[in-house]
Amino acid sequence: MRKMKYSKEFKDSTVQLILNDKENVVHVAEDLGLNSKTLYHWVTMYKKAHNIPIRNINLPSSESSIEELKRLRKENKLLNQERDILKKEAAYFAQEVL
Repeated sequence: MRKMKYSKEFKDSTVQLILNDKENVVHVAEDLGLNSKTLYHWVTMYKKAHNIPIRNINLPSSESSIEELKRLRKENKLLNQERDILKKEAAYFAQEVL
């Protein structure tokens, strides 16, 4: 896997998005196709360089994220099935009324 090099301007503007606009690091990382740990590192380095207080950031373990994703996909599938059943029932009862 090839390590990408990003310009200082790109890093700084990405960090500014997080600091100024209060954007979530994980969401910004996903939107930009970056690793969230990399982005957390950029934020930490930026704060050190600009004497901004740094608070400890607890990264969620990747295993719990995977488990959550599996749970959410399963829940989404169930909700879609329930929605489809309700659509069919609504169409059935609409025909009876007419």
